[in-house]
Amino acid sequence: MGDEDKKTPTSPETSMENGREEKTTSNDEPVVKYGGIKAMPFVIGNETFEKLGTVGSLTNLVVYLTTVFNMKGVTATTFLNVFSGTTNLAPLLGAYLTDTYFGRYKTLGFASISSFVGMVALMLTAAISTLHPPKCAPGAACAGPTTWQFAFLLSAFAFLIIGAGGIRPCNLAFGADQFNPNTESGKRGINSFFNWYYFTFTFAVMISVTGIVYVQSNISWTIGFGIPAFLMFLSCVMFFVGTRIYVIVKPEGSPISSVVHVIVAATKKRGLKLPENSTVSLFSYIPAKSINSKLPRTEQFRFLDKAAIITNEDQINLDGSATNPSKLCSIQQVEEVKCLLRIIPIWSTSILYHIPLIQQQTYAVFQALQMDRRLGTSFEVPAATYVIFTMITLTIWIPLYDRIIVPFLQRLTGKEGGLTLLQRMGIGMVLAMLCTIVSGLVEGNRRHVALTRPTLGITSKGGAISSLSAMWLIPQLSLSGLSEGFNYIAQIEFYYKQFPENMRSIAGSSFFAGAAISNFLSGFLVTIVHRITSGSKSGDWLDDDLNKGKLDCFYYMIVGLGILNFGYFLLCAKWYRYKDGDISTVEMDTKGSQKHIV
Repeated sequence: MGDEDKKTPTSPETSMENGREEKTTSNDEPVVKYGGIKAMPFVIGNETFEKLGTVGSLTNLVVYLTTVFNMKGVTATTFLNVFSGTTNLAPLLGAYLTDTYFGRYKTLGFASISSFVGMVALMLTAAISTLHPPKCAPGAACAGPTTWQFAFLLSAFAFLIIGAGGIRPCNLAFGADQFNPNTESGKRGINSFFNWYYFTFTFAVMISVTGIVYVQSNISWTIGFGIPAFLMFLSCVMFFVGTRIYVIVKPEGSPISSVVHVIVAATKKRGLKLPENSTVSLFSYIPAKSINSKLPRTEQFRFLDKAAIITNEDQINLDGSATNPSKLCSIQQVEEVKCLLRIIPIWSTSILYHIPLIQQQTYAVFQALQMDRRLGTSFEVPAATYVIFTMITLTIWIPLYDRIIVPFLQRLTGKEGGLTLLQRMGIGMVLAMLCTIVSGLVEGNRRHVALTRPTLGITSKGGAISSLSAMWLIPQLSLSGLSEGFNYIAQIEFYYKQFPENMRSIAGSSFFAGAAISNFLSGFLVTIVHRITSGSKSGDWLDDDLNKGKLDCFYYMIVGLGILNFGYFLLCAKWYRYKDGDISTVEMDTKGSQKHIV
């Protein structure tokens, strides 16, 4: 959240938060009139329709690319991994441009329009026959997309990437901007907004993987993509209609410049020796209007402390700030950079962690395509719909954990929240490995049944459909949901709390950046495994026909990588020191002793 004097009011004379008037006044600052609860129908409406649009467009893409664009399974998976990776990496650039130049309102407006254009273009690839390859003829080789068709498809994805790059780092913060953080009603409003935000996400996923996926798979791809495009149009309308009520935060400039100043100053003064009483001797200026909490000095990365050494060449302004910030930085700035450096190793462990869960969005769908998806005698569940069990598990688990398990763990451990953020992340990693082991066991059984018992028919790709029920996918998808419930939520909270306050946009993008690299790495692994095993005696592990492949071996390979990553995470967690001076890493027993924990 930025300083209040950075906010430009555009609402009526008074604002309502939870039914009460709130006004912020100051002798030398303009009054900020917070829209509060009045702005929420527009903000939440924008959020809901945007999620319904984007999730509805992207959930079933792996099926669309293999059945309409006639891509091979490996090609479609790699393509979507690269697309997802780029989509998750774009928020980093979006956060920088937002903080430095445009602000959240302009970024969200532009990004929403870009997402709408991308969805319309994607719909056109299905609606216009010349924009996709002809349907495969029985017994004949399938024709792939032409250069022009593939280029038009890429343009649709490009607009969607631009939209994600602007929406993801801004939507949560923009909603929170509408409440006064200095009042009790404002704080309650912010918490309520976060709850509604995650509720709309779950709602959007459930609607998308059931209703919209059913329309796409059983009625029409054109209508199936047209519905999300229309919902995204409604999202744009809802966003712009509320403009007069919004509090619009002006960009404050990127905090990255402060990080660069510290590194440059420490490098220039690398030959100096730190003073013995460094707590008193180092430059300790803190701006009066700084939104960052004061950080205690730490002993890690001590070489950076040299950036705060005051020399005869350093000049200080009348207000106490350094004349040249590239030569002299405050110890507060140094500690903020240390926070960033301490987070990086923990963040890096998320890269391999995401990979098992990514497979549940692609290869679990391929598994479902070659399993018995019948309910009753006539209805067949779309393959991509089974992903809903991940969200159902997550929806059930979060309130159960928050209301029952957390109070029990608090009494047991004496810590707020019951478990530390790093402990929750570690549990999520273990659950991800269990999810992948179960995936391998289910796939081995599915293939065995397909090869030894009567099948239910042939898929469009020529693979026999196993008589094993697709309901056997529920355990692995449920474990995936539990893993997300521990690790994903803990990750987001970890970045939000451990980054300096003026780096919140970067903190919001860090999760997506880790997921981005995971998608790229997942695509790389799929490509490498396909190339290596396709020429081996055992055959291609990732054959389009899973009955000829060995997808279970691919799953077990990912488990091995997960074990190595978990060991690395334990080392990083043991080394990590929380921003609040280790308050979160010590446990007080009844005798007042302290025990260091992860």
